[in-house]
Amino acid sequence: MDAPASRPPLTIALAQPDLRPGDVAGNAAAHAAAIRAAGARVVVFPELSLSSYAMAAPAVDLDDPALAVIAQACAETGSIALAGAPLKEDGREYIATVRFDADGPVPVYRKMFPGGDEPERFAPGPCAAVLEVDGWRLGLAVCRDSKLDAHIEATAALGIDAYVGGNLHDPEGAAVRDARMPRLAAEYGVWVALSCFAGPGSDFPIASGGSAVWAPDGSLVVQADEEPGRIVTATLS
Repeated sequence: MDAPASRPPLTIALAQPDLRPGDVAGNAAAHAAAIRAAGARVVVFPELSLSSYAMAAPAVDLDDPALAVIAQACAETGSIALAGAPLKEDGREYIATVRFDADGPVPVYRKMFPGGDEPERFAPGPCAAVLEVDGWRLGLAVCRDSKLDAHIEATAALGIDAYVGGNLHDPEGAAVRDARMPRLAAEYGVWVALSCFAGPGSDFPIASGGSAVWAPDGSLVVQADEEPGRIVTATLS
């Protein structure tokens, strides 16, 4: 997509904080700290980041006062945060992407293609989604979504400048990610930005980290290592 002449560059940060299963208050505090440290307009977190990736963790209540620290951090920095959470809506549970700003949390996307053990608990989301920030159209994905052509096709059809996701990979999945994402970026002519879980605090014994941004020509702009606590930033222009 051609950028409008008046559209400013967009700074996007990918955070991979140290998270703990079911510890919403502790995880929210880690989100707030990462938002302040990132200093970016958009800060993206991994899949199910508010609960950690733990199938036994209960759904997150977006009215939980513990989440207020994230909105406060967004208010202080002018940031928009994209966090992951298990949400219960109308009797069904979804793996959701939740937008935080100074006004608090709003669900903006539900994972369309749950995989592994996830379908035993989580329903598939209904449709692709785009979040517009400062004139930039961010197509939203969660983990397995980004592995499937059907998802990028449906999302790109909405008109996007970037494909943005919260993910979790083991080392084998990370290798697939690092081979696939440059191809998607170049094929669709969009930025690709994935925040990926790192550290031991999930159902996976090893989570790869490796959060990264790829440019529309497929080149790697920046990538974190495997350690929890890393934040990497890129400017989309």
